[in-house]
Amino acid sequence: MGVDHLVPNDPRVEHKFTKINDNITYHYMLAKPQGTPVATVVLIHGWPDLGMGWRFQVPMLLSMGLQVVVPDMLGYGQTSAPESHEEYTMKKMTAHIAQVIKDVTDQPIILGGHDWGGFFIWRMTMYYPEMIRAVFSLCVPYIPPMPAVETLDDFAARQTNFGYQKQLASGEGEKIIESIPDGISRFLNGMYGGRTPAGAVVFTPQEGVQKEALPEIGQNPLVPKEMVDFYAQEYARHGFHGPCNWYRVRELNMQDELPLSANAMTFKFKQPAMLVMSGKDTVLLPEYARGQERFFEHPLKSELVDEAGHWVAFQCPEATNKHIGDFVKSVLAETK
Repeated sequence: MGVDHLVPNDPRVEHKFTKINDNITYHYMLAKPQGTPVATVVLIHGWPDLGMGWRFQVPMLLSMGLQVVVPDMLGYGQTSAPESHEEYTMKKMTAHIAQVIKDVTDQPIILGGHDWGGFFIWRMTMYYPEMIRAVFSLCVPYIPPMPAVETLDDFAARQTNFGYQKQLASGEGEKIIESIPDGISRFLNGMYGGRTPAGAVVFTPQEGVQKEALPEIGQNPLVPKEMVDFYAQEYARHGFHGPCNWYRVRELNMQDELPLSANAMTFKFKQPAMLVMSGKDTVLLPEYARGQERFFEHPLKSELVDEAGHWVAFQCPEATNKHIGDFVKSVLAETK
């Protein structure tokens, strides 16, 4: 038997909506345990993913007596997808999720994230420390705010394995994906490990979406067709412009964070924290976790899933669940 996981329309979750303002509404899955929850966990996904990317973790957390909140982030699924990239700053989106949390609980939550969600959770913990009981990230170390604004061009030149961000920010990536009728499905299959008959990939860290490969990408080895079809259906609601807006706000985010940068190198998170890196992630390399301990008052729980690529939560759900489960148990034991 495989690891228990959610499926579309799973009866174990309720589908809820929080209205942020006249233009923005968030959709989230809410899973409640039997009896009174011992705590609430909020899980933040990345790109290109959905709240359903945490499908293997929700049943495990439920079995521990936890209430679980899993939003589709801004631009994704049934959540609003504003056209303007200015709505997608970390400062604005952390305020959105703070409102979602307040609709569910008045107690501090355990916050987890992956990919862009991993970057997001560190910033949310800085902006709303009183709301966060503990925090964990898959694949994304904490990156301190910088004392100056750096352009995306300069960043991509300095960190060549993030060159894809220039393409996504430019709009070219979404144009390629949406240029053929089944482009969303083929792109998602490619991002989850599918290849062309000749072995070509749909995405490279240096360049982004590969136009020539896209029409020939086959079924991936990680995510079954039924789940890819669900993802494609959800992405078809808004297309890829909203999700790619996350890549267009680098300079706006850095401008917002300038006040935080004054003590960036001496800042320490007060919450218990865990960082799980993937041994075969080709963008968020395991060595990026070196030196993280200095940013945390509690000893940082640092883990490595050596056999996992970027999609550790559903590529290696047993290992991921063990790390998350052990961390959450330690948090609950410390605060009893």
